[in-house]
Amino acid sequence: MRLSDFDFNLPEALIAQRPVYPRAAARLLQVRGDGSRVDRTFADLAACLCDGDLLVFNNSQVFASRLIGQRERDGQRFGGRIEVTLVAETDEPALWVCYARPGKKLEPGDGLYFSDRLSTVVEAKDGADIKLRFDAQGADLLETIDALGHMPLPPYIRRAKGGENSDREDYRTFCGRKKGSLAAPTASLHFDEETLESLRAARALEVAEVRLDVGLGTFAPIRSDDISDHQMHHESCALDADNAALIASARAEGRRVVAVGTTVLRALESLRGQAGAMSTDIFLKPGDDFHVVDALITNFHLPQSTLFMLVCAFSGTEAMKAAYDHAIAAEYRFFSYGDGCLLERPTG
Repeated sequence: MRLSDFDFNLPEALIAQRPVYPRAAARLLQVRGDGSRVDRTFADLAACLCDGDLLVFNNSQVFASRLIGQRERDGQRFGGRIEVTLVAETDEPALWVCYARPGKKLEPGDGLYFSDRLSTVVEAKDGADIKLRFDAQGADLLETIDALGHMPLPPYIRRAKGGENSDREDYRTFCGRKKGSLAAPTASLHFDEETLESLRAARALEVAEVRLDVGLGTFAPIRSDDISDHQMHHESCALDADNAALIASARAEGRRVVAVGTTVLRALESLRGQAGAMSTDIFLKPGDDFHVVDALITNFHLPQSTLFMLVCAFSGTEAMKAAYDHAIAAEYRFFSYGDGCLLERPTG
């Protein structure tokens, strides 16, 4: 399959720059298993669900991983501001791969000062990519970074330098339990506790959680024309025994497992619904099988992206191309702060 097979023309005006409120007012495109479509809003989600459905959320929370600092050497700070975005944690405690801008003048051994609460040392450098060793680690480090940093918004959401305070709330999900993601699992942004309780009342739903720490690689473009040559980034995921039991019960009883977001789907299909933890680089594309998930709630994705390929794999390429054509014509809002869709597996 070629990259061009998954291209489409998206008007820039349809790229959502801010979420709608209330969250249930976002539009929802239901794509049934027979390929038919219904235009709804998230307030109508109960009409798309079945009694006893199991909704599975990603409980990893995004943290404010974009920092503004200044070079430091021999206790003296100098030079202009340097923007550092955390990319991936290494196997060593407190050592992170980061992207620095501008990073040209940074050298191994240089310090970076962010505040009296946080500083770091450059251990290695490869172009704009650097390895930084922080003076804290684990949960304490993430809490400190989150307090000082800015939200790592996707590049298609345009903000002035420093961002907007509203994004600290808007870009976080209601179900995030522990910080660890470098991008929000955005399908969950359409939900809050009130919405979930109304769905439980309407459909006697069950709710489960899985964890996948979203990496910045989720925004990485495919650079090979043959998509089978693309190597996915690794992300850690985990499913505990209690939530695995909920999934096993739903499947045994013939109830649907509904993934709220592509990160949930990738985690469940990687783990096959079994309790455990792993690093996954699963790349789901047309022709691949699905073993756990029966329906998917997700936002609208970028052309030529691995996530658009995932939804094509899940609901059929032609059905998804037709659905996206419809969404564009109907002026649905796209990407992280945009509208969503509920996709079912093909029945034909």
